[in-house]
Amino acid sequence: MRAVLEIVMMVLELYSWVIIASAVLSWLTAFNVINMRNRFVYMLNESCYRLTEPVMRPIRRVLPYMGGMDLSPIIILLAITFLQKVIVYYIYPNVF
Repeated sequence: MRAVLEIVMMVLELYSWVIIASAVLSWLTAFNVINMRNRFVYMLNESCYRLTEPVMRPIRRVLPYMGGMDLSPIIILLAITFLQKVIVYYIYPNVF
């Protein structure tokens, strides 16, 4: 059971890094720092979008419009951190 919890913790950590990468890529694209016509950049942006959009879309529907500022990555990262703390403090000690 501990192995399953460790895998869940690693997946949550990896997904948080994907969310951060997606946010940074969106900023770099918005400020024209990177060229979206580059095939590698396009594939990286598309894969980050496909991995994060199913989770961010429901949160974006609930959040009010903030004038171009997207707070959904912050909310998702807070939820991931909360879930990791719940696993570490409440579930992990009960599994021997």
